[in-house]
Amino acid sequence: MRQAVLLGKPDTKRTNYMGHAAQKEGLHVLFLDWDGWKEHFPEGKVFLKIDPPVWDSCKLGQLEALVKHYENQLGQLEDQARIQDVKFFNHPGAIDLLLNKQKCKERLVRAGLSVTEEIGGGKREGPIKRVEQLLEIMQKNRVYQVFVKPIFGSGAAGVSAFRWQPNTGKMVLYTCMWKEDGMPDLVNTKKLRKVTDARQVLSLMEQLLQMECMVERWYAKEEHEGFSYDLRAVIQDKTMDFCLARLSKGPVTNLHLNNRPLKFDDLGLSGTVKEQVEELCIQAAECFPGLRSVGVDILLEKGSQRPRVIEMNGQGDLIYQDIYGDNRIYEKQARIMKQEILE
Repeated sequence: MRQAVLLGKPDTKRTNYMGHAAQKEGLHVLFLDWDGWKEHFPEGKVFLKIDPPVWDSCKLGQLEALVKHYENQLGQLEDQARIQDVKFFNHPGAIDLLLNKQKCKERLVRAGLSVTEEIGGGKREGPIKRVEQLLEIMQKNRVYQVFVKPIFGSGAAGVSAFRWQPNTGKMVLYTCMWKEDGMPDLVNTKKLRKVTDARQVLSLMEQLLQMECMVERWYAKEEHEGFSYDLRAVIQDKTMDFCLARLSKGPVTNLHLNNRPLKFDDLGLSGTVKEQVEELCIQAAECFPGLRSVGVDILLEKGSQRPRVIEMNGQGDLIYQDIYGDNRIYEKQARIMKQEILE
């Protein structure tokens, strides 16, 4: 019989509500803290669920180093499985792949799935590192509103919606990043700002592009009751176990920015569109066979309601509207773990 193990950080919502689910299912789970996990890793057969570490830094320039450290930890977990009988709920190699938004998107494109289109950059053209280069690419593609986002990070860290009118030179930037006077670093805040001063926009964008970023077409999203919205779905074992709309008056919809959550079924979408969303999410999840649970962000194009994958999260199972309700996501995970340790 295997030992069910949860690797994460103590006293977080992830850990606590997974614990509630395990208790309800009669599953004993051994908890491992990221701090010192190697010294306390249990012997014998293990079934391991990996939760992400908690990052305290809000400096965008530290994102890549934090992710690289996490990738190293994931690699060590893979090494552990080579010397011990360890099975994973989500394989560390698959989690690692989804940490890089660009690599994730490239795999979805190769599979022929509908995604938000990347503009410029990529393997063929190389990274976009200067504002002048970005404006040239936008002009060349006749795309005058884009999202610029660091390829690493979550929680809208560094994600910026940029609109440019080349005929007038007017610019607007919607972003949660900011730079305090006299401070060298861009920081991630929990406040969405609208910046219209062209000099300030160019300065912020120039510094953001020094990070490894990707640039995507900014699509007009479908609306509900005057709000634009996108969707976060959680796919587990080829089933869409949860889907939530995130309604916003601005282009960035993350719920921690005081945006409005709404149940998927309350959007009034047709059965056909709902089926298309579910099918696309499941197809996206199937591109990463090492993941039994994955979060998928989807938008519906305004008018056509065509679904497109925005990005994915290999540890995107924490949905407050679920844990404060039925806790269905974690309860299903507990049932999966219970079944696995008995096999």
